[in-house]
Amino acid sequence: MKNYLEFEKEIKTLEEEMDSLKNPGNESLSEVDTSKIKSTQDEINSKLKSVYTNLNSWQKTQVARHEDRPRANYYIKTIFDNFTPLSGDRFFGDDLSVTAGFGQIKKKSVLVIGQEKGEDLNTRIEKNFGMMSPEGYRKCIRLMQLANRFKIPIVTFIDTPGAYPGIGAEQRGQASAIAHSIECCMSLNVPNISIIIGEGGSGGAIALASSNKVIMLENSIYSVISPEGCASILWRDPGKSLDAAEAMKLTAQDLLKLGVIDEIIEEPVGGAHRNHEEVAQNVKNIILQNLKYFDNMSSEEIYEHRKNKFLKIGRGGGFNKTSLDGQAGLEYNEPIFSKFNRFFSQNRYLYLAIGAALIVTIISLLN
Repeated sequence: MKNYLEFEKEIKTLEEEMDSLKNPGNESLSEVDTSKIKSTQDEINSKLKSVYTNLNSWQKTQVARHEDRPRANYYIKTIFDNFTPLSGDRFFGDDLSVTAGFGQIKKKSVLVIGQEKGEDLNTRIEKNFGMMSPEGYRKCIRLMQLANRFKIPIVTFIDTPGAYPGIGAEQRGQASAIAHSIECCMSLNVPNISIIIGEGGSGGAIALASSNKVIMLENSIYSVISPEGCASILWRDPGKSLDAAEAMKLTAQDLLKLGVIDEIIEEPVGGAHRNHEEVAQNVKNIILQNLKYFDNMSSEEIYEHRKNKFLKIGRGGGFNKTSLDGQAGLEYNEPIFSKFNRFFSQNRYLYLAIGAALIVTIISLLN
């Protein structure tokens, strides 16, 4: 049975009509009306295109969380050959909310890591709704270090509301595990590519998405906190989730403009949940393109690429190595507009006084 979101009511009505038309055993139909089926399908496609090209941030959040959206395990089974899962962190146990192992794509070996929410209630409970525990992050660290040793690229699928906040996870060092996972991702000498396939929430996502390339599906989200959590903190009202979602700039389109992510993968009309095969093929093509991009880079160049990418976020011109003799480290190149804006802000009262004097002089001359 299909699941529909609140803004898909008209689409639901049309698809129910379509099912009725395709069933010749319906009381009001004696045979299949192919022309009516075609016109109804065209109307559904038109309505899907109209609705999904005008989604607000909160609606995109709902699409990113859609129950029928393909999960990490689907992408792993569809895209990679000879996938061999590996388990355990060698300290405490195995975390079922993350699938990790080695596989091949176009005969090229890769380490694949996928945060897994589950497909139905039983598997969602088993996978802890995609919320990873410390042992999950430690498992990923262990395998990333192994991949780095053997010069194997890393592909991660991000889909989590955040790291598991339970007391047991805190007792086993949740914060430390996330920090070490980020550190491991940033220190790799092999390319790592992260694809946000649904919900990328909080440090639970960043722990595995500190990558050379961060790519999002068209209707996925990526944020430091959920819109409901943000609304509860700022307005003490979870009902203001739409306002929070708009303010947080958590959509793929907003994050691409801000330079937080590198690329957007187009979804089928009506979202990834309507055509799993098409979106999986799009994801596969993007992975192959980005792996090829790093083919001719040395280990040091791959490391520098990742470092400079994150140093540039929110910094305009970013940081460069200083060219001054006798000085080591980085220097910040401030953009021209930023310099002008800062200079004007520091001397605004002087400029206001000069402006007022000019206005008075002009008025007196005219009189």
